Amino acid sequence: MIKPMSRIADGFWRAAAYCLHPRVIGWSLLPLILLAALSAVLSYFFWESAVAGVRATLESWSLIEGLLKWLDSLGAGGFRTVLAPMVVIVLASPALVMLCLLAVAAMMTPALADLVAQRRFPGLERKHGAGFFASLGWSLGHTLVAMVVLVLSLPFWLIPPIALIVPPLTLGWLCYRVFTFDVLSEFASAPERRALLSEHRLPLMLVGLVTGYLGAAPAALWAFSALTLALAPLFVLLFVFLSTLVFAFSSLWFSHYALAALQDMRRTNTVTPREPDPVMDVLPANYATAPPLPSDGPDFGAPALDKPSPLNP
Repeated sequence: MIKPMSRIADGFWRAAAYCLHPRVIGWSLLPLILLAALSAVLSYFFWESAVAGVRATLESWSLIEGLLKWLDSLGAGGFRTVLAPMVVIVLASPALVMLCLLAVAAMMTPALADLVAQRRFPGLERKHGAGFFASLGWSLGHTLVAMVVLVLSLPFWLIPPIALIVPPLTLGWLCYRVFTFDVLSEFASAPERRALLSEHRLPLMLVGLVTGYLGAAPAALWAFSALTLALAPLFVLLFVFLSTLVFAFSSLWFSHYALAALQDMRRTNTVTPREPDPVMDVLPANYATAPPLPSDGPDFGAPALDKPSPLNP
């Protein structure tokens, strides 16, 4: 486990350094612009109706309505106005986070993995184990599973420990599955990819856990900031920017780890055993260092220069 941990640490600081590369910064603009435009359009057309629908739903619940009336009696009537927009933001945050992750995986991860390979592993063979549509299907399928888990766990988010554990864990699992597949799709064959995912499951899940909490941090800041309601458009842009940056860093981290592990695995698999020698293998182990046996006969292995001969009188 020492080597995987050292590879995790090495990939972390390398990914942080690569985030300052001009090409990485340029590639991050495309998903950022796309997601910012999509968020602005959705907010413009659906914000008011979403807030109104959530407010009506909350007021129809007798328990929530009793709590709001109790708060009104305490002079905290403003909470009634804030509650519905806050619920909309909390519910919309996971979906927007998933969209950021998918955008980075589709638009940036192949280019980032190629950049890492060119600079660190120029001799790494590309075996094209999966194409674009296979990667897209893999990402969409795992995203659907993650969304189902988040939706089913929504009623338990009122319990603080669950709200702080389940969303980051789900997001980290999704990062681990999506980014590792996209990084290896170009370089590893299908058997190599399955072997690497099986052998390095725990280190990759640890990287995914860290990136899951990093990815959930912008959503938490956006959902629970008191300034969000007054400066919603600005905070949407900031949220999208931070999420894109986090997932670009995560993609680089997985690229450094997965490609280094793939190179080590291929080096290990190319070490073949020595061909058996029918002569040498039957000799004793100390044959090369054993002293020569005494012999009474002449030594035919070297010329006897101490004896007279016609050429050596």
